[in-house]
This record gives sequence, C-alpha cells and structure tokens, in this order.
Amino acid sequence: MSRTLKVTIAYDGTDYVGWQAQARGRTVQQEVERALLTMHHHSVPVVAAGRTDSGVHADGQVVHFTTDIDSLPVDAYCRALNANLPRDIRALDATDVDPRFHARHSALLRTYRYYWRLPGCESATDRRSAPLRRFPSVARLNAIARPLLGVHDFSTFTLPSEASPSRVRDVRQLSFFPAKGRLVMEIAANAFLWRMVRLIAGTLVELDTARCEPVEVERRLRARSHHESGAAAPAAGLVLHRVDYGGWAGSMAQDAPAPAQDTEGGDE
Repeated sequence: MSRTLKVTIAYDGTDYVGWQAQARGRTVQQEVERALLTMHHHSVPVVAAGRTDSGVHADGQVVHFTTDIDSLPVDAYCRALNANLPRDIRALDATDVDPRFHARHSALLRTYRYYWRLPGCESATDRRSAPLRRFPSVARLNAIARPLLGVHDFSTFTLPSEASPSRVRDVRQLSFFPAKGRLVMEIAANAFLWRMVRLIAGTLVELDTARCEPVEVERRLRARSHHESGAAAPAAGLVLHRVDYGGWAGSMAQDAPAPAQDTEGGDE
C-alpha cells in the first residue's frame, strides 16, 4: 500500500548546480532521488517547496513523494534515507501526510535568510555566507527595507527572463539583525521571483553604503525595472530557512486546507 511522505531536508549547496534535476551538473534532487531508488529498487520522483539555485543552501527545504515501503515506520525513514545520501544532504524529519499535500502548491509562506560575514570574522571554512567589506548600519538597513513589506510588483528585483505571469508578491517579513559575527537578513513571502532575495539583499546593502533614505527604495520599487536594482548578492550566503503550511502541519487531519494556488515562477 502506498503512502505520501513529507520530508524536511537540509543541504550545503556549494557543490551543486541547484535543486532541480538537469542534464548537466550535480543537483540535490538527483541525489535525493538516487537515494530513494536505492531504498525502493525503482524510481521515486520527489517534489520540492522551492527550486534553489546553484550554490544556494537549505535548512528547511520540504519535499513530498509517494512510497510503497510499508515495513519502515516513519520515525525510521530519515535514518534510512541518510544512510544513502551524501553527507552534505541530510533528511531532518519525516511525516505521513494526506495524499492531497503538495510540497510546492500547499506552501503558504517561504522564509529565506541571507548571511554576510562581518569584517574581521572571515573564515576559510565558512561556505554559507558572503563577505561584507564594511560594518553596516543595522538601523538604516531596517528603515530602507520597510517599503518592501506588503503586496507589490517586484519587477525591479528579478531578472527580465522571469517566466511568472505575475510579478506581484506579498512580503510578510523583512528584517536585518547581527548574529555571531554575521549580518543576517530574514525575508518571508508567499512566494519569490527568480533571484529576488539576492537582488534585494545586494541592493539594500549598496543603499546602506550610500546612506540612502527609504524614499530611494520606494522610487526603485515603483520603477518596476531590473535596471534599478543593485548587484545580486552572491549565492553562497543564501539559505532556504523554513517553509510553512498552516493547517497542513498535522498533515493527516481531516480538516487540512485545500492546496493553495502555485504562484511561483522562478525560485532562488
């Protein structure tokens, strides 16, 4: 008898060309599906909440797939999966879910974090942050970030090749804070456009360096032109931190919500 599993995965994306399987290069999806093939002796396609780009990491990527292994209890599934995964990909948690659950379409909120190393805190072994050349003003960064909160057309903060029919997104949280020699930007939205988080991160740091006011961010946002964004921050600092599903959290509950509409185009 088949069942649907929801699995939370963490990975260091440094040595991968992204999440999504492709003809050239090593991807996280291919490694996960290879591990499932070893366990099942047949192919098991997986669907992820977000298709992270080349070099981007995850602490809370969520996938779902159908398994026909009845003999393995859900609390042992991660151990079995990890035994067949490379060490830079780890299954953290597995849950039996309603067959209607969809890792991508059912997601209500996605949270990314971007990490910079502050001056004097460089590390040759830190593969999950980007260097920052000067000490920023955290207060100014939070002030100039504020105009990006809410529902807006984020055409300025994506690439011209973005395939989504709508570039309107709802940013629910955007804040900067220091943590153990790092500057962290945390951003949460219903969905993201391709390269959106990295373009926002890079632009806001540039504007802080130039001591700009929030009105400059408002002007660039209203322009709806990629030419108004700054340079994208490097992929190394970006982490898919968490995906929230609201009433799907219990997953087998009878009153779980119907799947949400998929509003994403490209991902980070």
